Amino acid sequence: MSRTTRPVSTRVRLLGAILGVVLLGMILAGGVTFLVQSDRVIANAERQLDGFVATASTSGQDAADLAATVIPGRTDGTLALAGTQVLAGTPSPPGLRLADDAELVASLAQAIADGRLRGRLDSDQGPVVYAAVEGRGGAIVQVISVDQRMELVALSSVTYGVTALGVLILIGVAGYFVTGRLFSPLRRLRATADAITIDDLGTRLRAHGNDEISDLTTSVNSMLDRLAMSVDAQRQLLDDVRHELKTPITIVRGHLEMMDPADPHDVAETRDLGIAELDRLSRLVDDIDALADIESGALSAAVIDVGALTDRVAELAGAIPGHTWTVEQRARVRIRGDADRLVQAWVQLADNAAKYTPDASPIEIGSTADDSTAQLWVRDHGPGIPPAARHRVFRRFDRLSTRRGVEGSGLGLSIVDAIAKAHDGHCSISDTPGGGATLTLHIPLTSAQSPARLPTPVRAGDVVMQREATG
Repeated sequence: MSRTTRPVSTRVRLLGAILGVVLLGMILAGGVTFLVQSDRVIANAERQLDGFVATASTSGQDAADLAATVIPGRTDGTLALAGTQVLAGTPSPPGLRLADDAELVASLAQAIADGRLRGRLDSDQGPVVYAAVEGRGGAIVQVISVDQRMELVALSSVTYGVTALGVLILIGVAGYFVTGRLFSPLRRLRATADAITIDDLGTRLRAHGNDEISDLTTSVNSMLDRLAMSVDAQRQLLDDVRHELKTPITIVRGHLEMMDPADPHDVAETRDLGIAELDRLSRLVDDIDALADIESGALSAAVIDVGALTDRVAELAGAIPGHTWTVEQRARVRIRGDADRLVQAWVQLADNAAKYTPDASPIEIGSTADDSTAQLWVRDHGPGIPPAARHRVFRRFDRLSTRRGVEGSGLGLSIVDAIAKAHDGHCSISDTPGGGATLTLHIPLTSAQSPARLPTPVRAGDVVMQREATG
């Protein structure tokens, strides 16, 4: 399937967002700095004018003489005015020709005449701030150029802008490579996902780095492992079901082909055999459906008294003929789980013990508990189960004995194991002293959480329909 081409990749969008945030931060920082520095420049100019006014007011000199004694600065000048006539002035710094600016002189004379001895005016050299003191022979005025005072701030702002642009370029270049490395696990994940098919689930990601995105590699590999196990289990179930279905179908088909329709006795025998085989298939389908329900987590949860559960199972197991049933122990604890499913599993252990032990042999049922687990067990005195074969007991369709007279689908103990796992427990097999086997369900006492959900296997109905479609 083709992948939709995006106009802008996630890498570029992420990098653009980072650069946008950095740019906004730089603009805010530069703007605030510029405003603060500008205010400081104006405040320094005002303080200089305050000092000038204080000195001029107390000097007692003529305006012309006082103007001649003032030492000019790089950004200011002093004039002695009599109306619009310039009586004297300090040497003007470059770019600040005060005495030659007739418009400025006229504006200063008008302001003084109007009584505005402090203020701000426009001139050919840009805006200026001034302070005037009226004295003998005229008024002395000090003028400060705002633009020249702001030159250093402007230069700093330009320097800041150029530096910020360089930083943005460096961040962009470094961020491009960093985001590329950051997204490399995702690119490998995409490539791996594209390479995985139902026929090949063995492809895995290689771990790189030690960060959260690299941890995704481990999580995805774990997910792929679980997926592969689930698919393998479903394939195994399909193979097992196919094998189990093939035998009765072959038997029924063979007898139907060999049946003599004219012989009522042969017809009746073939009919009985076909019904018996169909009954076995029905039990097989029911067992597979039960196993699927259990492994899909379709269990209820309630508090269960293990002692009462023991008595209930003993009552049900006592109806199985051919053996003497006794209750050895009753645990006085409570567990949380599905009582009906636990009864089903425990009775299945009892039925399994009855099938594979000699008639009239005793079988004991009991329950015990330790600090964390309740043990629900069935103990027989039959031939036992060899240690080398115990790993096969709970596998689907796997039987240790194929002797005649033992009926079943081969799923009974698989269902028991699934019920135990759904309750966060497990099953175990041990030897009975004196001979025999003891099969035990271990259920945690603290299993208050809901039963664990396991991968859902293929249901029997789906298998049968698939076989019919491909057959």
